[in-house]
Amino acid sequence: MNIKGKKILVTGADGFIGSNLVESLVDIGADVKAFCYYNSFNTWGWLDSFSKEKIDKIEIFTGDIRDPNGVYEAMKDIDIVFHLAALIAIPFSYHSPDSYVDTNIKGTLNVVQAAKRLKTKRILVTSTSEVYGTAQYIPIDEKHPRQPQSPYSASKIGADCIAESFFRSFDLPITIVRPFNTFGPRQSARAIIPTIISQLASGMKEIKLGSLTPTRDFLYVKDTVNGFIEIAKSQKTIGEDVNIATNSEISIEKLANTLIKLINPEAKIITDENRIRPEKSEVNRLYGCNKKITTLTEWKQKYSFEQGIKETIEWFSDKENLKHYKPGIYNI
Repeated sequence: MNIKGKKILVTGADGFIGSNLVESLVDIGADVKAFCYYNSFNTWGWLDSFSKEKIDKIEIFTGDIRDPNGVYEAMKDIDIVFHLAALIAIPFSYHSPDSYVDTNIKGTLNVVQAAKRLKTKRILVTSTSEVYGTAQYIPIDEKHPRQPQSPYSASKIGADCIAESFFRSFDLPITIVRPFNTFGPRQSARAIIPTIISQLASGMKEIKLGSLTPTRDFLYVKDTVNGFIEIAKSQKTIGEDVNIATNSEISIEKLANTLIKLINPEAKIITDENRIRPEKSEVNRLYGCNKKITTLTEWKQKYSFEQGIKETIEWFSDKENLKHYKPGIYNI
């Protein structure tokens, strides 16, 4: 499917990956509607940082993914839906699991129900590598067992199952997109790379972190966004769940030491017990397989880890960007 000229809805457009996806879709000539979370401040998240020229090319729709009526209205006359709206912070899911069920599971149900009624041509539902839990084998392919090691991952497994059931029951043209650990400009403060960089960029010399032994498959956001677009363009991905991954891993300790060396070699790592997940909840190893996406689409990883980190550090080094973060606070 050609993306240019298509009417596209991006839910979660005000967030990290969503805003980067909106930007790329606009650049390739798509007609984009951005579904942003309604709030009384009339803020549109990271879309507020866009130039007026770019914002003028986007239709803004404010609503709540938990509201089926608003979702239905937003999806009228839409060709392709990129559904990214979700609650994603793992620690917050420990004490507020109800909100994850409402947002992640019910929100996804609202999208696929509306797609069924409106006969939407293409629906991409965003999953997460957290649904796999700690790797039972590597690289983790799409056949790996699902392991709900947090209420967050459980809610995403539930959302994936809802989406899959609508493909099987109603033949809806759904793909489940499963990015691994995406990083880059605009990422939320609760993620590990912004946590480290924001502390270093603000001049802190004691970098507070949780467990250092887990490994992650880090993927630069521009590659993630390109993965979404290439998956949408391929008819072969309909009815499939598809990883976006780099076939590599790096430990949190190595990551932290790399960033310290690049930004402030005098800084030291301090273990903060509040940031350590419960033992059975910690995902100790994520190492994704990207064979399926490279087979079914034209996607290829374009950015090395080093290139992505360089661009991310440059973005956080801008004081206007850094002011959006509170490095002295543990963001759950």
